Amino acid sequence: MTDEKGYIKFNCLWNKSDAVPGEVIHEINWWRSKLFELGLIGVYPGNIGFGNLSIRLHENIFLITGNSTGHLPELTAQHFSKVTSFNITENSVTCDGPVKASSESLTHAAIYLASPDVNAIVHVHSRPLWNKLMNVVPTSSPVVEYGTPEMALEIERLFHETDLNEKKILVMAGHEEGLISFGKNMEEAGNIMLSHLR
Repeated sequence: MTDEKGYIKFNCLWNKSDAVPGEVIHEINWWRSKLFELGLIGVYPGNIGFGNLSIRLHENIFLITGNSTGHLPELTAQHFSKVTSFNITENSVTCDGPVKASSESLTHAAIYLASPDVNAIVHVHSRPLWNKLMNVVPTSSPVVEYGTPEMALEIERLFHETDLNEKKILVMAGHEEGLISFGKNMEEAGNIMLSHLR
């Protein structure tokens, strides 16, 4: 799979299928709409989408907003993908649904692997917040690109070497404007991000 700039990010085995039903989509959409209104999820010039959310369904299976959905003000069940397996070292993801999983899926997977207490993840873009929190909260190495096995390993390092598990927010120094927050549910993950905006 390639990202919006054409870079190979991960090998995506996509089992195209009907929408994944579930009440969890309403929970994600409530928060996504809020973040979209704040400009933390959206689209850059050239139709380059940014931002995604996910929620753990069971162990290492999670539901994530689909690839190339950042420009949509509202999502439906047709815009989600269920990641059923992944292999960080092989840079691969297997997903089911009407759309392919986000190019950030391996980063989400790494967080779920690192902490069994995490059940929801928010990834947004904000230049002011990115600048404000750089090296104030746990910050990934600037040489590590997003959506790569290296970023997944960097997430693991941050969990071990910093207070990421307590702060529940990180800056992706090598992913311009990118930030991630997480929590035991979508409400906690979303509120952690919003608390730093105030």
